Amino acid sequence: MRRKHTLYGILILVAGCIAGCSKDFLDRPALDAITSGQFWKTEAQLKLAVNGCYDYLKGKNVVDMENMGDNTIYPPLSDYLNISTGNFDFTLSTLNNEWVNQYKGIRRCNHFLENYQKAQGIKESTLKQYAGEVRFLRAFLYSYLSFFYGDIPLVTNTLDIGDEQVYGPRTPRAEVVDFILQQLDSAANELPATYGAADLGRITKGAALGWKSRVAMFYGKYDVAEAAAKAVMDLNVYKLYTNGNPATSYNELFTHKGKLATGTNKETMLARLYLIDISMHNMSREAQVPDQTARFNPTKSLVDAYLCADGMPIEKSPLYNESTQTAYADVFQNRDPRMKQTVLAPGASWGGKDDGDADANPAEVYNLPKFNSDKKGCVTATGYYFTKYVQVSAVATYNKDPNDIHIMRYAEVLLTYAEAREMQGKLTQEDLDISINLLRDRVGMHHMIIAELNTWGMDLREEIRRERRVELALEGQRYFDLLRWKKGDLLAQDVKGMKKSFIPDYMQPYVASVPVDASGYMIINTNRRFNDPKNYLWPIPLTQWQRNPELGQNPGWE
Repeated sequence: MRRKHTLYGILILVAGCIAGCSKDFLDRPALDAITSGQFWKTEAQLKLAVNGCYDYLKGKNVVDMENMGDNTIYPPLSDYLNISTGNFDFTLSTLNNEWVNQYKGIRRCNHFLENYQKAQGIKESTLKQYAGEVRFLRAFLYSYLSFFYGDIPLVTNTLDIGDEQVYGPRTPRAEVVDFILQQLDSAANELPATYGAADLGRITKGAALGWKSRVAMFYGKYDVAEAAAKAVMDLNVYKLYTNGNPATSYNELFTHKGKLATGTNKETMLARLYLIDISMHNMSREAQVPDQTARFNPTKSLVDAYLCADGMPIEKSPLYNESTQTAYADVFQNRDPRMKQTVLAPGASWGGKDDGDADANPAEVYNLPKFNSDKKGCVTATGYYFTKYVQVSAVATYNKDPNDIHIMRYAEVLLTYAEAREMQGKLTQEDLDISINLLRDRVGMHHMIIAELNTWGMDLREEIRRERRVELALEGQRYFDLLRWKKGDLLAQDVKGMKKSFIPDYMQPYVASVPVDASGYMIINTNRRFNDPKNYLWPIPLTQWQRNPELGQNPGWE
């Protein structure tokens, strides 16, 4: 009781002191922080605020989302695997994390846009640039929210706990999309086409137009997507990256040599920049982690998607005959050159230490896939590894990879232009020659020729989609493409790997329990599902639904 009386005495003393203080004392500004009223005054402060909004630009998470599609798999149980298989509900943590993170970023953007015009003595062009960058970032965040959840709350002012709008209903998806596209138009008008070296990586006019084309494609606004893509092309700012060697140019873009800071990369339109010992990620190591299973395992579905060198698919080309293949390396022969620059082929350098050859010694050159988990080398679940996005020198380190993460490339704009034209029934050979065939020229691949496709009995639309898949593999777009194409049924199919008969006898015991299909290909993941229309949207996260019942729930997830 003595302690309780003492506590009461302290409280009374404090209350008495407060009562005796003057009003001016209570109104003094904080000594350890800059208040909002003090902050929005100088250009330096505005730039800090804009940079704070950039914190919410996605980075390596873009690549991680590839595991939601059918290009890659990481078999251990994870949220992305659950989403890919359709075996999840509204309690999955990733659902709430994405919701919370996007809205945190949106709140920061709203706060900037409400206050930036308070600054004095700043050039109008600079104010417009900063506003354009933040408008883009807000539209970027709303894009992902709408892709994931459909109808979402559209908030354009800074909300605080207790504000009525916090507990309001969702805005129809169509209204949100209109807002996103309008904001991207505004951003494109406010942003410069290029920056000096000191502002490397900042959002440009081209990035705003390019993102507009991506959003418009997702929502079937093909005329809008075409116009935005063509506007990027007409800027004459971007061009495909090349080092002059078709056998390495594509792959090199995703290494240190392809960083924007080198000054040689004019292809990447939007990237999350990383800097050694300052801001880094773990992508190279995760692709070829030397003592565990690779976090990204190419699937048979992706491997089979690469055309043969003559432009024909493996099921049609005389260059590919499965019945005569006798070795693992045969799969990589006479294929689209992007295959070996994306999927690790025998003879390539790698950082995974011991591979699946007969000895247990580290190797600098890759020979065969490894399936035994002895901690001496990188294990594959499917029989395949990635070489794209791998800087071999970074594999041996942990979280020390400063490679740029490419969020949008000029290659995508070219693909979007061709696809948007085809979806409107307007695609010509000339259109292909200024878009998809430029991608093929970079790697020395046979051109896409409409007359040939007709002769070969190949569907033009499907070939354009195939082109997008192989060009953008491991860039986090496959899942969203399957959603917008209404091809969710592909996610319900078994995930398969290499033909088991290609695995050497000494490695066979480690895959003995892995089932195979009728053709002998390993089945890595099964019992998958995709319910239409349910799985074309994520559910509203349980936490958010409980906090605000007015949000409701998406169809099929109740």
